[in-house]
Amino acid sequence: MSRILGRPLEERGERSRRVHVFDTTLRDGEQTPWVSFTREEKIEIARQLDRLGVDVIEVGTPITSEGDRDVARAISRLGLSAEICGLARVVRGDIDAAIDCDVDRVHVFVSTSDIQMKHAINMTREDVLSATVDSVQHVKDRGLACEFSPMDATRTDLGYLKEVCGAAEEAGADVINIPDTVGIMTPPAMKRLIGDVAGAVRTPLSVHCHNDFGMAAANTLAAVEGGASQVEVAVNGLGERAGNAALEEVAMALRLIYGYETGIKTEMIYETSQLVSNISGVIIQPNKAIVGENAFAHESGIHTRGIAEVPLTFEPIDPALVGASRRFVSGKVSGARGVKTSLEGMHLQPTEAQLREVVMRVKELGDMGETVTDADLYEIASEVMNIRQEDRVKLKQLLVVTGNTITPTASVTLLVDGREFIGSGIGNGPIDSAINAIRQVVQGFADISLERFAMKAMTGGTSAVADVTVRLRRGDQRVTSNGVSGDTVMASVEAILRGMNRLLDQS
Repeated sequence: MSRILGRPLEERGERSRRVHVFDTTLRDGEQTPWVSFTREEKIEIARQLDRLGVDVIEVGTPITSEGDRDVARAISRLGLSAEICGLARVVRGDIDAAIDCDVDRVHVFVSTSDIQMKHAINMTREDVLSATVDSVQHVKDRGLACEFSPMDATRTDLGYLKEVCGAAEEAGADVINIPDTVGIMTPPAMKRLIGDVAGAVRTPLSVHCHNDFGMAAANTLAAVEGGASQVEVAVNGLGERAGNAALEEVAMALRLIYGYETGIKTEMIYETSQLVSNISGVIIQPNKAIVGENAFAHESGIHTRGIAEVPLTFEPIDPALVGASRRFVSGKVSGARGVKTSLEGMHLQPTEAQLREVVMRVKELGDMGETVTDADLYEIASEVMNIRQEDRVKLKQLLVVTGNTITPTASVTLLVDGREFIGSGIGNGPIDSAINAIRQVVQGFADISLERFAMKAMTGGTSAVADVTVRLRRGDQRVTSNGVSGDTVMASVEAILRGMNRLLDQS
């Protein structure tokens, strides 16, 4: 039974309803500025989306290039459970290119707002109506499912929008999608618009919202309230300009706030988000809903106390529900309960007096503007508790070779429990190669992965001191650690080794 704010949804009178999830990460998501997926990356993401449980995967616009056609065809032949969709303009060549890729659905679109018809496609209203009917019929004649989108629907004259949608329905469209192409809607207006269109056609309605005013997810949910039965989303909100409605936000809101079924295996949301972030190179902002680093992190004393007693006090979503984990962060607003919980996770049991001393030192660092990582907290507590524990992994030697004519390469010698190990690695740069060399050594005795890497300059100029913060994971355990050095490579290595040692200490 779903719960939100401590009250069962069923007691709030919400009805059960199935909403279909149409994922456009591989199409609109790839239109994110400076994002481009390789064939292998698209296939990997498609497989993950299928495991996640999306209903439809929009693989791209096949007419774009031979590469797009090749990968669309490859994904179509993977035998995935999800329906595979290709995007096409209302042009026979576009449509045939999609059909030739063995897709299950062709998504045809055409501008319907006066401004776009005049300045983007140079077509009249009559031209658009004729092309809509011809394109939908062409798809249906070939035996495929057809989705139709009147692009820029939210700036289209309502009477004309209904006329175009009606024409698409008569031609055989299986789904009619209402796009908020430039993200200008508000939730009440979107709900009203979907209701108006639903009153004019009987074909299932979809919605595709952009985030130009930060309301894509809210407008998507409002459309569902208005009668839409399909939502078009992208992982991490990727997409043109400010992006699309984020899959993770919409899926979780539909499940926990509305009580609707989507087919999404929510426990796979976090790993899917991380995969797409790593492949796309688009970093997830820390305060991003559902999948951000801070989404389930707590620092304030009153918050950590409440969470430690009953998580629902300050946590509307169980982190395990999305495959994430709860974290207590130490800082100047931390309370003793939160710090104690963090230390217990490190297998440290301070006395009350020791705990007070640790909390005081943490607050002092916070007052100075310092970030207190998990490794910092461990070292503070170890000093207060007079614990002298040798690091299991120590750096003996590191050599990095880089230049404009060679691939960055690193060799490293580590002492692991007193034994000497040598590893090597290559990478996109000196830092990447050094980390890969360390990872090669550590993989022999521990499965530790790097989830986050951030660097900032503490001083200005070419002699700037770098502060590197990383988050590492081993199984269900995660730690943050940092390293500071005038050498960016050494700062990175220090951060990695500090984090590895803390994870090994906790095993």
